Amino acid sequence: MQKATRKPKIQVRRQRASRQPLTARQKRELAALAALPEDQIDTSDIPELPPSAWKHAVRGRFYRPLKQAISMRLDADVVAWLKQRGKGYQTRANSILRQRMLDETKRA
Repeated sequence: MQKATRKPKIQVRRQRASRQPLTARQKRELAALAALPEDQIDTSDIPELPPSAWKHAVRGRFYRPLKQAISMRLDADVVAWLKQRGKGYQTRANSILRQRMLDETKRA
């Protein structure tokens, strides 16, 4: 029986188009834009989408949060419960914790 081969991990690095640091003027312009209240932003050249355009919209479809490796001590029965459905128990644990986090932030 052959051993399953893993796909090599691809590392993507993103760089700014220019390696030059922002000038003082550019920093001031960005700060002024960030400080503008929503009602003062001119959006007249951007047409409003009708509600039907959002019919099949999915929130967070391409959102991929950064992962952080940690060590956490869990009760043995909790780990067994997470593992009973097979591979992906860490992803399941993350999903459960994320849902709880979102529920609590909605209430606050």
